[in-house]
Amino acid sequence: MDYRVKLKDENELMRERFDLAAERISQIPSESTVKEPYLDYFHKVAMYIIEMKDTFLSIEDGSYANKSLEELQTMNQDLYEDILEENYETSYANPEYACKMLGEDYGKVLTCLYARLRSCLAGAFEYRLFDMTINMELFIEIYNLFEEEDETTYKEVKSALYYTATDYSEEVCYYRTRELLDPELSFLTDIIMDSDLTDLRYLYQYGEHITENEIKTAEYMNSLSQEKIDAMAFTYTEGYRIGFIYANIDLSKKGIVNIRYEKGFERMVRAAIKQFEKLGLKPSIRRSGANKFNKQYDYDHRFDYALFFDKAYVEKRLAHLRKAYEAFKKQASLFAGPAVIETFGEKPFTPVSKSASNKLSEKQQKLDVEFSRDSRLLMNEYIKGDERSFTIIAYPVPEIGEKFEEIFDETVKVNTLDYNLYKEIQQKLIDTLDQGEYVHILGTGVNKTDLKVSLHQINDPAKQTGFENCLADVNIPVGEVFTSPKLTGTDGVLHVSEVYLNDYKYMDLALTLKDGKIVEYTCKNFEEEEENKKFIKENLLFNHDTLPMGEFAIGTNTTAYVMGRKYNIQDKLPILIAEKTGPHFAMGDTCFSMSEEVITRNPDGKEMIAKDNECSILRKTDITKAYYNCHTDITIPYDELGEIAVYKKDGEKIVIIENGRFVLAGTEELNKPLDEMNV
Repeated sequence: MDYRVKLKDENELMRERFDLAAERISQIPSESTVKEPYLDYFHKVAMYIIEMKDTFLSIEDGSYANKSLEELQTMNQDLYEDILEENYETSYANPEYACKMLGEDYGKVLTCLYARLRSCLAGAFEYRLFDMTINMELFIEIYNLFEEEDETTYKEVKSALYYTATDYSEEVCYYRTRELLDPELSFLTDIIMDSDLTDLRYLYQYGEHITENEIKTAEYMNSLSQEKIDAMAFTYTEGYRIGFIYANIDLSKKGIVNIRYEKGFERMVRAAIKQFEKLGLKPSIRRSGANKFNKQYDYDHRFDYALFFDKAYVEKRLAHLRKAYEAFKKQASLFAGPAVIETFGEKPFTPVSKSASNKLSEKQQKLDVEFSRDSRLLMNEYIKGDERSFTIIAYPVPEIGEKFEEIFDETVKVNTLDYNLYKEIQQKLIDTLDQGEYVHILGTGVNKTDLKVSLHQINDPAKQTGFENCLADVNIPVGEVFTSPKLTGTDGVLHVSEVYLNDYKYMDLALTLKDGKIVEYTCKNFEEEEENKKFIKENLLFNHDTLPMGEFAIGTNTTAYVMGRKYNIQDKLPILIAEKTGPHFAMGDTCFSMSEEVITRNPDGKEMIAKDNECSILRKTDITKAYYNCHTDITIPYDELGEIAVYKKDGEKIVIIENGRFVLAGTEELNKPLDEMNV
């Protein structure tokens, strides 16, 4: 069935409203009923809406599909011109500029309105009138308010934003849930499976901004043999399959895999979809929503919902989420989990903190934490954590540099390292760690880490283990052993001189822990210490007052570490790979969050018993206190590592790593890549 036919009824209900709104907005650029400085804003935003509407009509009548590559590139550039980095400083989408030109109060609400309207472009390409129509009507409502602007207008504008968010919450929740769970919503799948991928015009069917990264990635993928494409896809899909085996979950009972990928990788994704089909899985694919071409734009607008975020909104949103999950209850039971293809190599991003951006109040921060918790618990009722798994794999993009193809091949090598070699070496690490009461980690040189990590007691060493032997399944590539630390007695300072977490750069990040929880934090991103603390709380603690250490791991993938050093791309490696290049510590939930009761075993047959900590165990008495809904890995690279030593109950010390080298007997093989490069 044609994707458009599936949305026909929904669109017919909105068509008259869409046409009326479009006609009214088409008149605004020639009007002068709003006074300056606001008139310029409404003229420019109206022109963007008209451009978006015209794009939709060209998609609807089929003329868009017949345009040449050059025409599509010009249209794509025009649609995004206002928020490209080179134009962003003087765009009303930039809160700083909006507040400068429109005043602080109006600037904050009108830049939010513009960002909402820009997000509707996806609806134009997906042949969905709903998002465009409700936001076009909102624009008209606010324009009308400014035609008679007085002292009540600001309050009325905020009210209009609030009621649009709340009045249409049910429809938004329904559609976003459907995007996740319904393979029949196949807009993105159809692009992958039905397009001629040798004709790069297909990239412009998404409606997202297309850069040299996407074009060159697609060109490179087209240059590869089908055999190599299939092999890359198999590494990805086989990791997914094996993850279910290790987690002791029956994949045959599932029917839906949520594929997440970056544009340009369609050939690999097409091969993966065919392989997933052999496993009985249909793909659900939805947009990521991020604008990688201008991360500052996303950062500036990340808290726009502060304008309407209150308890009533949260209660309504949760009720509508539950109703949506009920509507897709069958699909939710078949949902197997995400299979993710990440990319790396983009220019490192250090965000600029702007006072003009909308921000959550202290009260809203607490409410946001509660909403994140409750929405996740709600999802877990329908998509049970102990019945799903995942996999993640990463590849570079051309922006990484002139050696892109060479780095790509090295990454494929890293993603397919000898499973059995690592299995045996990592088992030797685990056998030693299982003897310990705690592990002591010391930095060296610029790294000031001095941290003691408490371990769970192993009561039956013949049958139990406290560390998982992580190979190439859910987290590709191979290369780590990890545990859920005992919080009590986990004390000290974790420090890294430079690290990228969730796409943000941190300079001299230092976390002080007491009994496994963060009690102090700082970095040197900004001159003002208050700004540094705010940055960490918003982006690492996710507005929690504290977080526990949910994971301690030792990465063993020295080949990946050497790749980073060889090509000078350490700062561009994704955490998926970087976490395998030294010890790492995750702040937030454990790796077994909401699946603690599932029995899992290492390849040697021993049961992994270190799945809980003093926080997660509260799920048995008060589940609202058990989880934090985040998990952020922080890695200390080998060259900043002085020592990792295990201390047994009797005080005996066993050194595992010393001055960046593995010294434990049986692990020396891991030093070969380091020795060969003399690092």
